[in-house]
Amino acid sequence: MSPSAHIPKTLIDTNILVYAVDPSDPVKHARAIQLLDEGLRHQSIVMAHQSLVEFMSAVTRPKKQAAGEALLPRSVAAQQVEWMMQAFDILYPDQDVVATALRGQSLYGLSWWDTHLWAYAEVRSIPEIWSEDFQHGRHYGRVRAVNPFLAAEDAVHELPPMYEVSGV
Repeated sequence: MSPSAHIPKTLIDTNILVYAVDPSDPVKHARAIQLLDEGLRHQSIVMAHQSLVEFMSAVTRPKKQAAGEALLPRSVAAQQVEWMMQAFDILYPDQDVVATALRGQSLYGLSWWDTHLWAYAEVRSIPEIWSEDFQHGRHYGRVRAVNPFLAAEDAVHELPPMYEVSGV
């Protein structure tokens, strides 16, 4: 049995990928690197195709705070995306994901991008999304949102399951 066989998969949001290459917030930068390292080691992280596209856009866009410079040159960002495609399982959209996202948008009032990300997890039975864009600890359908950047003293480390599992 592989070491990751008992670890459930987690879908991660683009913000984790961006913080991993953005040193402007040292705490979030270190935490994002830690999350990706642990996910790689345990083979517990999955990414949506959408997150790779958003990552490429976010890190190559000129930033006012950085004197108009992007976080990464396009060639380096492309190398990062290629590495992620090799290192992690990538989920691609299909009709079920898009239809679920359309229904979820009216149910949860999330942005299209967040609802679309949630739909990947809902359709593929991934129990958790790590993101700072969702309400921490809330269940959206069968998916629990966790903000991995909450300060340790304020964080809820183990959230209760949405439904009790019977011993049957």
